[in-house]
Amino acid sequence: MYKKTIAELAKGLRSGAFSSQELTQTYLNRIRQHQSLNCFITVTEEQAMAAAITADKRLATGDAALLTGIPLAQKDIFCTQGVKTSCGSKMLDNFIAPYNATVIEKFNAAGAVMLGKLNMDEFAMGSSNETSFYGPVQNPWDTTCVPGGSSGGSAAAMAAHLAAGVTGTDTGGSIRQPAALCGITGLKPTYGRVSRYGMIAYASSLDQGGPMTRSSEDAAIILQTMAGFDPKDSTSSEQAVPDYSVGLNNSLQGLKIGLPKEFFTADLNSDMAATIETAINEYKKLGAEVVEITMPHLKMAIPAYYIIAPAECSANLSRYDGVRFGYRCKDPVDLTDLYTRSRGEAFGAEVKRRILIGTYALSAGYYDAYYLKAQKIRRLITDDFTKAFTEVDVIMGPVTPSTAFAIGEKSNDPIQMYLSDIYTIAINLAGVPAMSIPAGFVNNKPVGLQIIGNYFSEARLLNVAHRYQQVTDWHQRTPKGFE
Repeated sequence: MYKKTIAELAKGLRSGAFSSQELTQTYLNRIRQHQSLNCFITVTEEQAMAAAITADKRLATGDAALLTGIPLAQKDIFCTQGVKTSCGSKMLDNFIAPYNATVIEKFNAAGAVMLGKLNMDEFAMGSSNETSFYGPVQNPWDTTCVPGGSSGGSAAAMAAHLAAGVTGTDTGGSIRQPAALCGITGLKPTYGRVSRYGMIAYASSLDQGGPMTRSSEDAAIILQTMAGFDPKDSTSSEQAVPDYSVGLNNSLQGLKIGLPKEFFTADLNSDMAATIETAINEYKKLGAEVVEITMPHLKMAIPAYYIIAPAECSANLSRYDGVRFGYRCKDPVDLTDLYTRSRGEAFGAEVKRRILIGTYALSAGYYDAYYLKAQKIRRLITDDFTKAFTEVDVIMGPVTPSTAFAIGEKSNDPIQMYLSDIYTIAINLAGVPAMSIPAGFVNNKPVGLQIIGNYFSEARLLNVAHRYQQVTDWHQRTPKGFE
């Protein structure tokens, strides 16, 4: 059962071929069997079985949504009432969320079953899942390698069939990069498409939740539940949510694909470039037209991002002071000691680094030189995308410059780690949607193809991805030992 897609599982549940309880138990058994991957921070076995019983009752009465009875797992960044929500940090290791994030509420209303909370880089800061307080996650395709980050636990769990679908969040590539390194499908929606209420903030103008699945069809099903306006989130879009599954099979005849020359430089591994080119040739066979475009400001995306994101991180993480919730140091002598030791003892090295960078960039005398200039560059990057989408329907290219790297390989080199997101960060700065789909292998490790769309064009992206997945089987491959 665990190898079936969400669409197939939903059909089986409705026909009575198996129950949600049987399905849920199957996944819980696999989670126990593959604990060494370190995908889960918390497994909610009792709650999952109780939800499965409720789902079976709904299915029996015909009062079921598409996700009713489907076992999913949530990135541990979404507040979940009564369950530890740690954000991968010692700071929140003792935090039991008193309310549900809007995304969790939507899944609960749909009758989905939550298997547990997934491992992640601390406060979503990282590209390898190595900054987690709970230790690194292993990539199922090569357990000596990272799964990517920050949604590394989500990607690895999906690749190893430990859930039917999972959620992730993407601030600078944190859905797409781990999806690429683990050979699954990951979609970062348009900024504002999915509510951020109850999603622990890293960089508020960049963060966006989205689905991570085996196929684009499954991503459409999960996004259907996740998307929509939320009055609790001031950045949530009121734009109507279409039916993402309706146009999946639409023809790609005449589709105009733009290839930015800035993506295909010496920074891209030659074998990776060849794999991406092969994938794009499949689109030509499907009737698409490919043109080269230029987006001259993309080269400034990383320096701009690593001013803006840390600045917002500095502001957002100021609430963790040892007073109201989260970690508190022992026996503080005064308020200053409480603040400094609580934060110093509970935040990891990467989080401290970004807080310090952000605080510096926002400080008097440096705001204009760094933060304001970075925001101006952000506008130029956004204009590049706006201009490109007057010429093409979608943009394609690599997700990562190389395949999954070894655990520990880049831990002591922050700059090299940051460059892992060289092809993904600009998308978050502009706020447009993008996804990663499996497109082949280099040295037996997965490669992802990135598809970027105009604002609120998720349905088109899912259609473009689905048609490719109908003529290839990369998304159906399973790592050895997890069959």
